[in-house]
Amino acid sequence: MARQTRSGSTTDLGDFTEKIVDIDVAQEMEGSFLEYAYSVIYARALPDARDGLKPVQRRILFQMSDMGLRPDRGHVKSARVVGEVMGKLHPHGDTAIYDALVRMAQPFSLRLPMVDGHGNFGSLDDGPAAPRYTEARLAPAALVMTTGLDEDVVDFVPNYDNKLVQPEVLPAAIPNLLVNGASGIAVGMATNLAPHNLIEVVAAARFLVANPKASLEDLMRFVPGPDLPTGGKIVGLEGIRDAYRTGRGSFKTRATVRVENVTPKRKGLVVTELPYLVGPEKVIEKIKEGVQAKKLAGITAVTDLTDRSHGLRLVIEIKTGFNPEAVLEQLYRYTPMEDSFGMNNVALVDGQPRTLGLREMLSVWVDHRIDVVRRRSQFRLTKRLDRLHLVEGLLLAIVDIDEVIQVIRSSDDADTARGRLREVFDLSEAQSEYILELRLRRLTKFSRIELEKEQSALVEEIEQLRAILGDDALLRRVVSDEMAEVAKVYGTPRRTILLDSAGGGVTGLPGPSSPRGAPVSLEIEDTPCWVLLSSTGLLARTSDETEPVRDDHRHAHDVLASGVLASVRAEVGALTSAGRVVRLSVLDLPALPPTQGAPSLSGGVPVAEVCALEPGERLVTVVSLAEDAPTLALGTAAGVVKRVAQGDVPNRDSWEVVALKPGDAVVGAVPVTDDDELVFVSSEASLLHFPATAVRPQGRTAGGMAGIKLAGDQRVVFFGAVRAGQSEECAVVTVAGASDALPGTQTGSVKTTAFAAYPGKGRATGGVRAHRFLKGEDTLLLAWVGTAPPHATGAAGQPLELPEADPRRDGSGTMLDAPVHAVG
Repeated sequence: MARQTRSGSTTDLGDFTEKIVDIDVAQEMEGSFLEYAYSVIYARALPDARDGLKPVQRRILFQMSDMGLRPDRGHVKSARVVGEVMGKLHPHGDTAIYDALVRMAQPFSLRLPMVDGHGNFGSLDDGPAAPRYTEARLAPAALVMTTGLDEDVVDFVPNYDNKLVQPEVLPAAIPNLLVNGASGIAVGMATNLAPHNLIEVVAAARFLVANPKASLEDLMRFVPGPDLPTGGKIVGLEGIRDAYRTGRGSFKTRATVRVENVTPKRKGLVVTELPYLVGPEKVIEKIKEGVQAKKLAGITAVTDLTDRSHGLRLVIEIKTGFNPEAVLEQLYRYTPMEDSFGMNNVALVDGQPRTLGLREMLSVWVDHRIDVVRRRSQFRLTKRLDRLHLVEGLLLAIVDIDEVIQVIRSSDDADTARGRLREVFDLSEAQSEYILELRLRRLTKFSRIELEKEQSALVEEIEQLRAILGDDALLRRVVSDEMAEVAKVYGTPRRTILLDSAGGGVTGLPGPSSPRGAPVSLEIEDTPCWVLLSSTGLLARTSDETEPVRDDHRHAHDVLASGVLASVRAEVGALTSAGRVVRLSVLDLPALPPTQGAPSLSGGVPVAEVCALEPGERLVTVVSLAEDAPTLALGTAAGVVKRVAQGDVPNRDSWEVVALKPGDAVVGAVPVTDDDELVFVSSEASLLHFPATAVRPQGRTAGGMAGIKLAGDQRVVFFGAVRAGQSEECAVVTVAGASDALPGTQTGSVKTTAFAAYPGKGRATGGVRAHRFLKGEDTLLLAWVGTAPPHATGAAGQPLELPEADPRRDGSGTMLDAPVHAVG
């Protein structure tokens, strides 16, 4: 051995050689830092835009799937999962792996958890137990993330020691990047994506599949904003639009708060939902600090009554004489009850970090799913062609089975038999080998019938797969149908309320939220106002008695479902689908700021926060409780009509106004006079209208009388009234679709017709046809009759343009770009 010195000379050191190389420290540091940055960005911190997973999350789901930890099997120790992942796929610390596992099991962190955890997996204020104490298995949603890995749908790459392989990306039938969001800090960049609603995202993705050139505005009709796991309210939508357009933006989240009487003489603020990733202990700590620093006034105590049965319940007691709204504004200002979320949509696309808008994120996932379905179809086609080849050879052998047996028996060895079978029966190598391995029990007549059935089935499947691979439109249809099925199985209703402004931050307060720092009056004058109900279930009151009328809805957030004139200190009734009226205090509803025309109800309060409804019960309309109010006409889904005088109001919080039969429900109610016309529209597209005088007023306990004749399992989809002398000014809107489709996903065909085109009929008759169904349609999804022009909205309150009026009362509808949720 020789030793090389700095001058280049060597010294003989026997069997040891040391080589010293001069390097530039700056270049070495630069190179090492770039390698570290590359590793963090690509192998740790940023998710892949296709499956929305970081490498550690992907490896956890793949390894758990490989271990067979399905939802229908028992849990295993989390430590075992961590050990398997670390030993086979992820050569990093066990803490990082367990932290990722825990986050995928927390329902308050992910909108759709991927891991089903058993044990203490932590809370917003506390960490989880050690992995030796907790257990885990895959959640149901994780199955569709990994389904198809054995069908060559994605590429596999070697693990860290080149002994095993792992998927480069998961098939991801769920748009995980948008549904569950992501957060991570890399070197020189970071990512922070907000969770969204699966049903909304899939609807947008399906629209993009059908319309590859769809604009951002088209997609935002389906995805109006994030849907956070903890609910709450998002205040201000402009930042969301910026994030969807550029990939960067921010929005504010607020707690869901209502006013309750915590003692007979003292009110309190009850918090039931907090901003995303904000825990109650953090809020309590900030409230205590604010009270001690004299920043918060009017608070006597804070009690955390949260439990597993009732969820979050944080009670903040207010001192006597303090306005709860003024206290709430202080809480928004000095505590995390109002928090900001900055959206920074950075993810890996083709191995490169990119900042993505909504359309780009959807496009990447849609292209990934199209590639997955194409590769899966090609894999299945190859497998079925190979199987068909073997079945055809076996059928040939069964026809001359005696000769086959004779050839095999007369051969000296298997190789000879294999060759003679190929020559005698003109078989391939694979067919002859399969026949040699054939069991004798397959030679029965019944087995031949089975083989012929299998042959027919294989031929049919091969034709279908070749059709999918040969037709891009059919391939996209298959992808779209699979998306719809995933949304149907795993989708849940929206939890987060989207508000354009900061109004309606609390329930039960005497007025709208004021600007921060502005004084709030403790006394509210008893002035006239309108109580309004929106199609998305928001209640509010106007600031004066001006009747709300909207002529232009292009910038509206919602449409009005009903309204009633009252005063601020009066009471109104909320009529529900169960046929009961719930007493509401107008003072408990947030006041909307004065506007030209009808105000936007995005500042309203959800019905559930002011009205206690039973499961399955919904609010139909708001009615006056004044003694001189006109009679109330109501119609039910079974076609029953009733008029009940409203002057007799019981001294109770709620009471029934109609005796419903089992399975029946109120679909509409409206105050009427004897000169008005009552209108029914059934699901079979029949419209019936008759004078209100045909229905005599009845007592509250009566069950009503026959209103419209229904056939079979048909039901009423609309009931209302046309005022005397206004029939020429009214329009009829009908939306048709398929009864077996996923609610809220089909656009349906929409038709607008003048009400005067429909002749009147007698009560308890079938009416006249109002809509001719197209192919695939069998029911009316929605109908509306009222003063023109009608305004339509989507599920999130976004405006939709209706087609021009059709002079044919029984004509077919026009397809829209987005589903119609309500018309008003």
